[in-house]
Order: sequence, then C-alpha cells, then structure tokens
Amino acid sequence: MSTRNGRTYLYIEKGYRDENGKVKKKNIKTIGYADEYADKYEDPIAYFKDVARKMTEDEKKQRRVSISIDMEEEMLQGAAGIKNLGYALLLKVYHELEIDKFLKGKAQKERFEFNTNSIMILLVISRLLSPGSKKKAFEERDRYFERFDFTLNDIYRSLPHFDKISNEMQRFLHDGVRLRYGSDTSVIYYDVTNYYFEIKKPDELRKYGVSKEKRKRPVVQLGLAMDRDGIPLHYEVFPGNKLDKETFRSVIGDVRKNYGTGRVVVVADMGIITGDNIFYLVGDRPERPKNGYIFSFSVRGGTDAFQKYVLDEHGYTDRDGKALKDDPDFKIKERVMARDINVTMGNGGTQKKKVYEKQIVFWSRKHYLKSRADRAEVVVKAEALIADPKKFTKATSYGAAAYVDNLEYDKETGEVIDKGRLLLLNKSKIEEEEKFDGFYSIVTSELYMASATIADTYRGLWEIEESFKITKSDLEARPVFVHDEDAIKAHFLICFVALVIIRLIQKKIGRVYSIAKIIDCLINVQCLHEHENIYLFGYRSVISDLLGDTFDLDFSKKRLQLASIKNILASVKMS
Repeated sequence: MSTRNGRTYLYIEKGYRDENGKVKKKNIKTIGYADEYADKYEDPIAYFKDVARKMTEDEKKQRRVSISIDMEEEMLQGAAGIKNLGYALLLKVYHELEIDKFLKGKAQKERFEFNTNSIMILLVISRLLSPGSKKKAFEERDRYFERFDFTLNDIYRSLPHFDKISNEMQRFLHDGVRLRYGSDTSVIYYDVTNYYFEIKKPDELRKYGVSKEKRKRPVVQLGLAMDRDGIPLHYEVFPGNKLDKETFRSVIGDVRKNYGTGRVVVVADMGIITGDNIFYLVGDRPERPKNGYIFSFSVRGGTDAFQKYVLDEHGYTDRDGKALKDDPDFKIKERVMARDINVTMGNGGTQKKKVYEKQIVFWSRKHYLKSRADRAEVVVKAEALIADPKKFTKATSYGAAAYVDNLEYDKETGEVIDKGRLLLLNKSKIEEEEKFDGFYSIVTSELYMASATIADTYRGLWEIEESFKITKSDLEARPVFVHDEDAIKAHFLICFVALVIIRLIQKKIGRVYSIAKIIDCLINVQCLHEHENIYLFGYRSVISDLLGDTFDLDFSKKRLQLASIKNILASVKMS
C-alpha cells in the first residue's frame, strides 16, 4: 500500500530472504487505487488484507501435507525402490551445451525408430553415477525420473551412429564449452593412455602394445587433448601398437585445424618428444616458432654435456632467483641453447634442423628423498633375487632385475635360468643413478616465458593424468562389454561426454572438491517413494548445497512431490 497523488494505491507483496539473508519483498499482485473499489467493498483495504491472508494460508496448505501411514502396508511387486535426482545437475550441463539439439539434428538424417538423445542421456548419466555395461545401464533406467522409451537392442544399434558423428560432436561440444563456460586453448595439454581387453587374439584395433597397467593383453591407445583449464577438448582412438609419440601430430593437428585455437603451446611428457613432433610445432623458422612446446626432459637420458650441466653447481638459485643458502631444499637454473633435432623428410630420409630452447633444471629435496626411498626398496628386492633366484620369475623380478648382472630367463616360462654364473648386484649402476636423484628438467620453445610460469604451466599436466585415472576408476571406461570397433569407439565418446560434463561442474564450483567427491554427492542425492506422489530424501551436505547454489538447483528439501520433481527436471532441460 502506498500513496500516489493523495490516493491510496493497493498491491499484495510477499516477503522473502535473499542469498545474504536480508529480508526483501516482491510484488505478487497489483490491485489499483482503493477508491476504485469503494462501491464494491465497504472497506477495500480490510478486504484485500483478508485476501492476502488467505493467499498465505493456501500457500502453507500446499506446502504441508498430512500423511496417514499403514505400518502393515506391503510394497507392490516390482517396486523400483530408490530413485536418483542428482542427475538433474548433469542434465542441466548437458542441455546448456545443447547436446540434445545436436543429436536430434543428426538423427533427422537417419531412419531411426529410437531416440538417440534419450539413449545418450541414459548412457552418460549412468557412466557417471553407476558405471558398468550398456545392459546394466538399461536395467537400471528406472532409477531416474525419465521416460526411456527404447530397448536394449536400440542402445546397441545406436552405437555405430555415435561413432560416425564422434568427431563432429567433439567440435560441437567445444563450441558449447567456449560460449557458455569459456575455454583457453593457448595452452594444450596432451597425453596418451591405453585400455586392455581380455581377448585371446588381437584384431585391427586391439593389438599388443606396451600396457600402461602392465597387462599382457591387447590394448587400444587413446590420445587426449585438454585446454588450459583441464577441460577435455579432443581425443582419438588408435590401434594398440601405435607408439605414444606417433599419435601426437594426428590429435594436435586436428585441434589446430578444427578448433580455432590460434597459436598454441603444447604441454606433454617426455614420451612425446621427437624431432618430428618438435618441428611440426615450431616450423622451419625456429627463431620465431609458429607454435610452442613445454616438455619434460629426461636427465638420465640426456647427453653427457647436459648431464654435466645438471651436476655443475654453478648457476643454481632459489625460487626467487637469490643465491642458495647452505643445504637448500630446492634449487633451479636455466639456459637457452641451440639444439639439433632429426626431422623425417618427405623422401623418408632425415635432416638435422636447429631449434632454440630454454632448458630449466630443478632439484628438490622431496623428490630426492622419494627417489632414494623407491630405489632402496628395489635394491632390497634385487638382493633377495640374488639370494634365492628360484623364488622369482621375469614378471615378479620386474624393476629389481635392472640391478642384477648375469641374470637370464627361460623364454617360455619366464623362470630364472641357472647357468652357473654368479648373480651380482650392479653397484656402479646404482651409484650412477644416485647422482641424479632429485633432479628433473623441462625444455621449452618459449624463451621469454618466466621459468616460474613455465613450471606452473607444466604442473597443469596432472589434470590430464587425473582425467585418465577418473576414466579408469570412477567411470570404469575400459570397454570390456563391447567388441566391434565402432561400438568401442562409441563407448569412448560416451566417456568423453561424461568427462566434459563433470569437469565443467568442477570448474564452475572453483575446483574446491575432487571429481570423486562430486560424483559421490550426486549419487547420494536420491529418494524413496514415501506415499502416493511424495518422495523422501535422506542426504544433504556442504557439497550438495554448493552444487545447488552454483547451478540454481535446490537439493535441500527433505520431501518433494512428484510434480515438483518434474518441474525441476523440466527447468534444467530449458537451460
């Protein structure tokens, strides 16, 4: 109620508290001037106060429901039990990226009798909240408040289509990320992992290679590029016998060509370093490199001249560039060098090309102590191997065998062969390795980038290593339940989409919680059908509150009516 031009103006307001706890009011209904209702009501002000009071009572009645519980009531046969609502957050990001529109657009060109978008939703949320086979995802579909109107065979039939649109979908996803969440592609992180298969014979894709998990099984290689924030950008699947360094130009080339990156600095581990890969980035004018790199570099595998530079105490400083104090915990030095690399030419031959790089060498006491402790364990194992070689095989002596001279194995059984030669501990090798304990190095084309910035940028590589761990543990990405090549590749697309979504969620909450904790929280946002259309929730945490506040979802209610749940899900699909 207010006064305008000497007249009383009426409206109904509702009080509420804002995000800071302050009491605010908002206009619910505008009535008009009181004197305009004088001929209708004896006291217009009193009348509309009564209307407002009844509106408040009606709202309270809607929020308060009386439940009569029959303690002898039995569950219906086939009752679904617990349902999940945490997936609403996954759906929100899914629809913000407009994956639904992309898939619906692609399906228009096909004659499918099933909804590919609905299938993708089920497979992605299941990969995050209940990873397993496609069959398991289908059997658990009633855990969600969705109408999944397709069969298990429809899921299998959709996989070749997902494989066919994979590259285009990756680019579409990046566009969505860039527009709605932001993406910095000036730095690209790259790494390779592989996934093994329990099959007896290799095929065109699943081939024998160096398994990252030390499995003697056929594997497939997966190269993954991520942006500066650790958001997956692009991936490619390779046959298992493809070397890590041979995947580099294919993946990075696709990123440079199709993702609108501009100049990039690629960050990778030493397994990627080849003259061809470096030349591919910097081009034929090394003094003005087209693109850049920051690679880890093996001290023990370096040239004699480089190792001499590393061990020379001259030039080392502390983190701030100041002279070292006695017995430091950390030291660093750098130099700019011209280096010749071997580059494969079009005729198959090689040619030396010159590159200019900054070489940064670090030493840390923490790294030094870890190296010493790790080696001590291996030496103990080597001594046990020497004392009783019959207890070991080639597989069980892995690591320790490097320090034992005169050691031979049976090629078929892997058992240690006794040829009458004395097994000896190679102390000189141990002493040589000990020289470099605690040292590690980075090489880069970025001559004018500060060493601290280079080191910080390189440390971001752990994001991609963590992503691989996430896919292998939390997402159970190893495709053990699919066999055809297109199905295997479609499986990796589903894992990629799931990883993008959960990484974006982590990014938006400021990375204050790990992926594992976020997933665990969303799994626990679940409910039980309590009575008629009412569902009872039993989980709330600091994480669920943060996720809800950040993404404008309310996970705080103990009970929700089915209509309210459907409204929540409808709202996230309007993102």
